[in-house]
Amino acid sequence: MTDDNLIKETLSSAKTIAMIGASTVKEGEAVSKTRLKPSIIVMKYLIEFGYKVIPVNPFSEGKKVHGETIVGKLEDVSTSIDIVNVFRPSKEAPEIAEQTVKIGAKVLWLQFGIQNTEAEKISKSAGITCIMNKCIKQEYQRLFLKMKPVFPVLLPD
Repeated sequence: MTDDNLIKETLSSAKTIAMIGASTVKEGEAVSKTRLKPSIIVMKYLIEFGYKVIPVNPFSEGKKVHGETIVGKLEDVSTSIDIVNVFRPSKEAPEIAEQTVKIGAKVLWLQFGIQNTEAEKISKSAGITCIMNKCIKQEYQRLFLKMKPVFPVLLPD
């Protein structure tokens, strides 16, 4: 279990978040369906609370989501990253952890339902905080807004 103080400090000090697996509209898919995807909801929420969120998705490179241009790889991000927030399967977490170490991010955050002990070992051995199986949006709501998190929150544009 991750300590609430650690999560609160992480969210208080972070300014820039790279979101691995941010979704976009797929060809033939209704735009309204994309707005319901967890990564899109979380990205919009974090932006509204002042974070700079950089979407990372090799299949959507160059497209825009919430006004931000999607980059293909974590290494393509041209600014320093505080948190690498992951919306990918658990089995991909070790490779993402290695990339997180390579770019010098401070935190590897695996979203709710994503856990991988190898990724945790990789990040911790490099001095990077690893938070697993927790939704960054829900944790922000719970710790800063003192409200019971509801997911997904479907807000109209």
